[in-house]
Amino acid sequence: MSNVLEKYLPSHAVEFCFQLIKINHVHLKIVNERQTRHGDYRKDEQGFHLITVNANLNKYRFLITLVHEIAHLVAFQKFGRNIKPHGVEWKHTFQRLMVPFIRPEIFPNSVLSLVANHFRNPTASSDTDARLAYALKQFDERKPDVYFIHEVPNGSLFRIKNGRIFQKVGLRVKRYECLEISTRKTYLFNANAEVEIIPG
Repeated sequence: MSNVLEKYLPSHAVEFCFQLIKINHVHLKIVNERQTRHGDYRKDEQGFHLITVNANLNKYRFLITLVHEIAHLVAFQKFGRNIKPHGVEWKHTFQRLMVPFIRPEIFPNSVLSLVANHFRNPTASSDTDARLAYALKQFDERKPDVYFIHEVPNGSLFRIKNGRIFQKVGLRVKRYECLEISTRKTYLFNANAEVEIIPG
């Protein structure tokens, strides 16, 4: 198992993650990309703890996602199944489990302080922390025709993954205001949203 983890995790995180998986009797499944989530945890009918994590995540996002899901398991075992999935009990568990990983041997300096800051009060998804999400995306394999919305010039047309077409209007505080061409409705996009620019 640890030799499989080496492919997906920073090298200094492998052994501790392996121990977390073993101690908590986790059945880890590495799956194809899902658009709506990085990973999930559930307990099946036989009582097995099943955690799935997307295979396409970079090593740092994979680590955060794996520990996020293990935190669900540990919090449910310690506090019972009636707690909120991303409530106070889960947050404290997630913080405690992440502490051994927040060090320069595991995270590069470019993201270490952002990770440390995020885990002062972790959110349900690290994607909602725009600065951390953008920093982590720098380690993703980027397709040549995909841009972050903040890189798109104002007035330009772009397409999102589901095929909908928008025109970028401009920055509104922290997010970008964009007009959907077909409906003329206005939407706000996080700076790290990935889009395809339509030449024109």
